[in-house]
Amino acid sequence: MLITIVAGARPNFMKIAPIIKSIQQAKANGANIHFRLVHTGQHYDKKMSGDFFEQLGIPAPDINLECGGGTQAEQTAAIMIKFEKELTENRPSAVLVVGDVTSTMACTITAKKLCVDVVHVEAGIRSGDMTMPEEINRIVTDSICNHFFTTSEIANKNLLAHQAPASSIHFVGNTMIDTLYQNLDKVKQPLFWQEMNLQENGYFLLTLHRPSNVDDGEKLKNILEAVNESAMDVPVLFPVHPRTKHMLDNLIFEKKNLLIIEPQGYLEFIYLVKNAKGIITDSGGITEEATVLHIPCLTLRTSTERPETIELGTNELIGDDLLKLKECVKEIMDGQWKKGSIPKFWDGKASDRIVENLISIYNRN
Repeated sequence: MLITIVAGARPNFMKIAPIIKSIQQAKANGANIHFRLVHTGQHYDKKMSGDFFEQLGIPAPDINLECGGGTQAEQTAAIMIKFEKELTENRPSAVLVVGDVTSTMACTITAKKLCVDVVHVEAGIRSGDMTMPEEINRIVTDSICNHFFTTSEIANKNLLAHQAPASSIHFVGNTMIDTLYQNLDKVKQPLFWQEMNLQENGYFLLTLHRPSNVDDGEKLKNILEAVNESAMDVPVLFPVHPRTKHMLDNLIFEKKNLLIIEPQGYLEFIYLVKNAKGIITDSGGITEEATVLHIPCLTLRTSTERPETIELGTNELIGDDLLKLKECVKEIMDGQWKKGSIPKFWDGKASDRIVENLISIYNRN
């Protein structure tokens, strides 16, 4: 049995790393399972891609399709053309895609047109926000793939509501949390930590990359000023996503306690998450890590595809309400934030469950 694993963007790498480890372990134990790793090249910046392979122990890809840059349509087309050639030359038992990036959707469509099974890790999550490219990618992928590996019971219900066969839904847990647990004892203090005189529980961590927050310069400026005002004299670390940097360079505002830093490697970033007083973000994945690490988290979005981080975890939706942002930051500063609990199967064993299912499904076909 050969599984082609697709990764293309930074969020994918944390999700495939533990799956690859579980496949390698199963193979060492005598299972008939092999993998071929395809990097689409969607993220080609070293900080957004290369560092993650090195730090997470991901083997060098069998092929890099080198499809970075261009518009979403151009990137989708480039990935589909090159991935079609890859599948024709190396036809697998199934293609495994993760998450909701352009590569996920493009490779799913390509594989299905060649009558190759597709299994989707992190299937069934929905924000309900059709202005998000990721939401379109999720819907398209889940509408045609063969098997669904889910992170939550909410995702299971979403799939059933859209007529996915119950026998094809496999509730396994969250592979990003597998990666988190596997690397907690390896996290690295960033080089700037001492220079900036940072202390554990003595700063906020801010990340922004959604078009709705960073493509409008005035809105981005208002967010940054509100964060600065809310945090008072507490430092706010801001690793700047490449998408955000271009806009930020053209803004004039008082940075005050805002500390702008480069994108971080995985081990450095998790160190920052783990030791933060609180997190302000528009990333879905970070809300999951914050929930498991019991770090207060504020999400600058009006919806989330990970409602379990709110219902059970430490996350709260802020939307565009900057007054609410200030009130929530004060609660965190005063030590009054909810403690939260960890969702079912976010236990570090999701990848083992995925591989057990793959062996059961494809070794009998």
